[in-house]
Amino acid sequence: MSVAKRVQQWATFARTWHIYDCTWQNPFESARLVKTHLMGLHKPIYHPMISRRGLSTTLLKTQPIYQVQKRKMGRLGTVDPSSYSQPELITTEHSFFNWKVDFEGTKLQGSVQHRFNVLANNLEKILLDVRDINVKNATLLAGGNEVPINYFISDAVEDMGQKLTLELPAGTAKGSLNVRIDYETSNSASALQWLNPAQTLGKEHPYMFSQCQAIHARSVLPCQDTPAVKFTYEAEVEHPKELTALMSALIEKKTEGKTHFKQEVPIPAYLVAIAIGKLVSRPLGPNSNVWAEEAIVDACAEEFSETATMLKTASDLCGPYVWKQYDLLVMPPSFPFGGMENPCLTFVTPTLLAGDKSLADVVAHEIAHSWTGNLVTNKNFEHFWLNEGFTVFVESKIVGRMQGAKELDFKMLSNLTDLQECLRTQLSTTPELSKLVVDLTNCGPDDAFSSVPYFKGSTFLRYLEDLFGGPSVFEPFLRDYLKKYAYKSIETNDFKEALYEYFKDGHKKDKLIEVDWQLWLTSEGMPPIIPKFDESLVNVTKNLAKLWSTKSVAELVDNAEIKQKISIHQLIDFLGKLIETTDIVDLNEAKIELLEKTYNLQNSKNAEVRFRLNRLIIRARLINRLDELIEFANSNFRMKFCRPIYRDLAAWPEAKPAAVKNFLSVKDQMMAVCVHTIEKDLGLK
Repeated sequence: MSVAKRVQQWATFARTWHIYDCTWQNPFESARLVKTHLMGLHKPIYHPMISRRGLSTTLLKTQPIYQVQKRKMGRLGTVDPSSYSQPELITTEHSFFNWKVDFEGTKLQGSVQHRFNVLANNLEKILLDVRDINVKNATLLAGGNEVPINYFISDAVEDMGQKLTLELPAGTAKGSLNVRIDYETSNSASALQWLNPAQTLGKEHPYMFSQCQAIHARSVLPCQDTPAVKFTYEAEVEHPKELTALMSALIEKKTEGKTHFKQEVPIPAYLVAIAIGKLVSRPLGPNSNVWAEEAIVDACAEEFSETATMLKTASDLCGPYVWKQYDLLVMPPSFPFGGMENPCLTFVTPTLLAGDKSLADVVAHEIAHSWTGNLVTNKNFEHFWLNEGFTVFVESKIVGRMQGAKELDFKMLSNLTDLQECLRTQLSTTPELSKLVVDLTNCGPDDAFSSVPYFKGSTFLRYLEDLFGGPSVFEPFLRDYLKKYAYKSIETNDFKEALYEYFKDGHKKDKLIEVDWQLWLTSEGMPPIIPKFDESLVNVTKNLAKLWSTKSVAELVDNAEIKQKISIHQLIDFLGKLIETTDIVDLNEAKIELLEKTYNLQNSKNAEVRFRLNRLIIRARLINRLDELIEFANSNFRMKFCRPIYRDLAAWPEAKPAAVKNFLSVKDQMMAVCVHTIEKDLGLK
């Protein structure tokens, strides 16, 4: 038998028995290594045809063939610690997804065809990221021919996924290379949420949606799942004909049960998005619609009626909008985030439906991402503040232009209240994650996710704006920065270089010396410098928090100050400050009831208000209202709300058993990222 035939047989054998990461090219030299490998000296993988002295047949049959290894992962790649892909050697230019949506099996079936740009001569292999994906075949497409290629999948790194290795022919040259991978997703793919009809508003049809940020695109398709790589894409999606399919792209063509999409602007893998359900739309502007289930679509159109104005304001600030369409999709309650900036189709949580547009600022945030994050992207998630800090900064400017400078400053000061709470609770045992630039060598992006890059990052930018002379000076720089790095992925040093380049010759260049980059980027805790904000609106909330925390119920009942008129945003900030107060006099049922009566909290439809009220109820240890707390936790699975509620309940010995029991009963309705983080919050993982 020829050497080539033996190598081919070994590749088939390795795939069949899950022997991955094999680099042995000569089959005649590999026998000893194979035996050691299979005997479990390196990993618990066994082959029934290989004997082991002293090892019974029964034991062989019960040993696992494949097992996730729990270990410190290190840096998976040189460019991105959370991705095996090697963008320094090869990048994806364009991808075509051919998917059939299987609601019964809760899987996507089909293929992806990648057009790669090979950057190095004699590249031996392509490394892609996957997670619980069943790869069926890999084919090299060249000159009209289809050449099967060997592929191997590594052991999984916990919470990170696996490495797919595609072996290339010897002598592969630089330039374009096309590969098709036939596969299907797992029915537990971390990026996909499958809802049965009973879990939807309409109760008649199933629903599916994705959430790929930060590193879950690898569970939907084999790809370079790193923001360092951007690619255009097309997709042909076969789905039930009675349902509507939407993606983070423009619809090119629709036929019965099949929709073709095209995204002409390069995006990172985490911005690939899909949703399929019984959806209808209403117009919001000339190039904007809102999509939702029939029962709520009109309410959504009213709630988000200012979307077109926000989009115009953002364009004035940041430059031309390159994505053509800006639609909103109001998600089911299991969507884990406030919003997700998928190009052409922002996903938003239904918890924004307050009835008075008071929470629509989240849309301003997602619109801002069209420039900060989607157009200019962090190269990896250690520099996540370049996405989120800039976006909060631009979001606050949109709010300021629409509502006034006082509201802008009040919003940024309110963000600092939320940041303080995050540091006190979520990051209390991991202060290193409160740095602006973090080290993700042994930490996944999901575990590092917090409000730090959002609010510490935006505070840093406000500090720089004030330092260089205010909006009239800094906003032109912002537009120049976005133009300079448009369509690119960058690190913090790139931003620093852009700042120095822009101001090096002007009369502001002396200000560059004043910026302590080390202090801002690597210090833990709150921002090292708090800029000077207009505090007129926040002083009201400070005084109210002080009043309610220091006075007894008897002293508050007839106090005129607590009855002053405040805005809904001031109410939210006041309740947040009250939660953060170390000592609260008479925090009991009577004080909670007085709070509810004074501010009409029981009748509020505002999820931010309800969330903060529930946290105060927990702090007051009102066990008689535990069912009410559980009901709120089950009303939506937005991580901003359910994680702190579960953390607070976990710290309350009387309530923790009920919280754990409830979580275990509903976790199948949550997305994987939500389950993963709450399990850690409850001490279950």
